[in-house]
Amino acid sequence: MNYIREYVEQIRKGKIKTSARVRKVYTRLLKEIDKPPKNYKYYFDADEGERPIIFIETFCRQSQGDLGAPLKLELFQKAYIQALFGFLHKSTGLRRFRETMFLVGRKNGKTTLMAGIALYLLVADCEGAAEIYSVATKKDQARKALTEAVNMIKQSPELRAVLKKRRNDVYFAATSSKFEALASDSNTLDGLNSHGVIIDELHAIRDRNLYEVMKQSTSSRRQPLIIMITTAGTVRECIFDNMYEYACKVADGEEIDETFLPVLYELDSRDEFKDPKMWQKANPGLGVIKKVDTLKSFVDRAIKSPEDLPGVLCKDFNLRENGSAAWLSFDDINNPATFTFEDVYNTYAIGGCDLSATTDLTCATLLIRKPNDKTVYVLQHYFLPEGKLEQLADKKQRSGGHSNDEAPYKIWRDRGLLTVCKGARVNFSDVTQWFCEMRDKYKIDCWKCGYDRALAGYWIDEMQANGFTMEKVAQGPFTFSQPMREMGAAFVDKIVNYNNNPILKWCLSNTRKKEIGISNIMPDKISAKRRIDGTVSLLNAWVVYVRDFENYMYNVG
Repeated sequence: MNYIREYVEQIRKGKIKTSARVRKVYTRLLKEIDKPPKNYKYYFDADEGERPIIFIETFCRQSQGDLGAPLKLELFQKAYIQALFGFLHKSTGLRRFRETMFLVGRKNGKTTLMAGIALYLLVADCEGAAEIYSVATKKDQARKALTEAVNMIKQSPELRAVLKKRRNDVYFAATSSKFEALASDSNTLDGLNSHGVIIDELHAIRDRNLYEVMKQSTSSRRQPLIIMITTAGTVRECIFDNMYEYACKVADGEEIDETFLPVLYELDSRDEFKDPKMWQKANPGLGVIKKVDTLKSFVDRAIKSPEDLPGVLCKDFNLRENGSAAWLSFDDINNPATFTFEDVYNTYAIGGCDLSATTDLTCATLLIRKPNDKTVYVLQHYFLPEGKLEQLADKKQRSGGHSNDEAPYKIWRDRGLLTVCKGARVNFSDVTQWFCEMRDKYKIDCWKCGYDRALAGYWIDEMQANGFTMEKVAQGPFTFSQPMREMGAAFVDKIVNYNNNPILKWCLSNTRKKEIGISNIMPDKISAKRRIDGTVSLLNAWVVYVRDFENYMYNVG
């Protein structure tokens, strides 16, 4: 039975509503089955792809509700499993897909599906001493798939006869294989030899190191499989964003990776959440696994309550959000547009800076307008003390190398977005040097530069000595309210091109709107550990931009 073909036919007939990317991926797979490209390295074996399906439906039993009843997979689950296991390499006969991202709304049978696949990898995948791991940020989350598998085993006489539940794992004596749950803060992640890795709720994992460690642990296996199964999340600039964006590129055909299978159940646009006909796009089990009435009640409440909306959009419809407290939604913030230094060469700019009081992040900003162009171009550079980076490294080492507490500063440093200053504090002269480099090398003339008068100190004298005009910006609601509203509107209208800077995107995602009095607002952190320095730096520039708009635009021409 070819479930991929059946699924595509149901989608084409309109009987199944799914996301554009799911349609693209399965349509492409079916085309590869029917008309393989020239020099195609793979072939499709429907029977091999059906083996895990037969195993799950024969031996895995219901652990909830109708206890002990055979587990029946839905068509979307069968198509996914058959795609994952049915494409084989011509020369070796081994699996084509080694990694997959399965994005699906909550309560669509994720845990049950993963438990079934894990048991198949453990028992029936012909791998000696197979090590199967369920991994998550917290042990309780990691245990969900293992607990579901244990409960299935209890209801299945066949599995109960060959599998043994030990203290920390499920053991298959015939091949000396095991299935175990691990947390990201575990000290036992090194030295693994993984055959199957299930990364549960990828959106909650901030540390890419966990993913890298688990991926490296599969390197000696013949046909390992890494399954990332998740809903969308509210933590930005984490491993989820990286993997989701990569999965989108593979699904859209922008990136060629023949061993990566992206299956992304999501709404194609934000407005679709109000249309019940579109809900199935992110919830393929709707009406069978997930109750329609329950989802309807969530949506109705979210429409009436802005605090509930981000959670529903994120968890039920897989639209990336920033949490209910955030000032701007992820959709408002996200802008993939970029520009080069050549695009802003020989221009006038307004500067902004948010200087760190102690060991925090410092950000320098240039806001640039060009003649006959409504776009606001934003250049930013960040600075962090070496001592802070070492402190974070020590914290990660004490946690076993898997701390989730901070942003990927080293990655940003390596990309040239952040300068690490020697010592325990940011060297403000490095900030001055950046402004001078932008002026002298790229002819970006910083007309005026807004700054927080409380923290500037000697830096103002240094900037003025280098020919910059400095403008005091009081850090309060009376100063920030109108510029913050105008800046927010510019982001919503996609007028701001910030060169897709991930640090600014992260800072904006961490920013909430603090209301003071009837109509005054100012930026604030959504939590104590988050950083908003990039937001404040840009806002300092925006205050000057609003205050001196006509004079500045006269210089722009």
